[in-house]
Amino acid sequence: MTEQSFHLRYIWEVPVRFFHWINVLCVLVLAMTGYMIGNPPALQSAAEAFQGYWFGWVRFIHFTAAYIFLVNIVIRVYWAFAGNRFARWHNYFPYRREHFREIAAYLKRYMLLTLKAPLVLAQSRLQSVTYLLMFGVVLFQVVSGFGMYAAMSDAWFPQLFAWIVPLMGGDMAVHQWHHLMMWVILVFSLVHIYLVILTDWMERRAIMSSIINGWKFFEKP
Repeated sequence: MTEQSFHLRYIWEVPVRFFHWINVLCVLVLAMTGYMIGNPPALQSAAEAFQGYWFGWVRFIHFTAAYIFLVNIVIRVYWAFAGNRFARWHNYFPYRREHFREIAAYLKRYMLLTLKAPLVLAQSRLQSVTYLLMFGVVLFQVVSGFGMYAAMSDAWFPQLFAWIVPLMGGDMAVHQWHHLMMWVILVFSLVHIYLVILTDWMERRAIMSSIINGWKFFEKP
């Protein structure tokens, strides 16, 4: 019986980990409140209409979470230039032949066609490209969300996005696309959780705990 020896390596810095978990909370809150805004439940009460402000609170929570979500994204973009080499922006763009080979290898692994894939320190190029695509979806959610908000707010910031509504053909079209992209994010989140668990089981390198404490295990050569 052979013994394996491992060493710890610090991968995810504090800002990256905070970004991840703030994102999780914001997406959950935005999804729940957004769904209620699009499909408000028919709650009945004996009180006068002016005494019931629960839906106003739902909207307030949604808009507050949207601002937190946006600030969180801006900080992560900054950290893509200021962080360590694992957080840098160039990790999200495949530009070498081996990057595309790595993407193909991880696609085969996730499709369970093979158990082998190149060992990566932080995240695979397939993950990076997927996160980049999701960043585009998130940007659309920000622009479309504040674009719809601009119709009911005189604040200068939402007005910066008022152009999206006429460009996309009106409030209903923007609302439908905003709603659809919410489901894209939720489905991505479920697949992401499954693949993280699968990879952690295959590699045994504390991938799930690394997004909490920042450290991953690596086998010593």
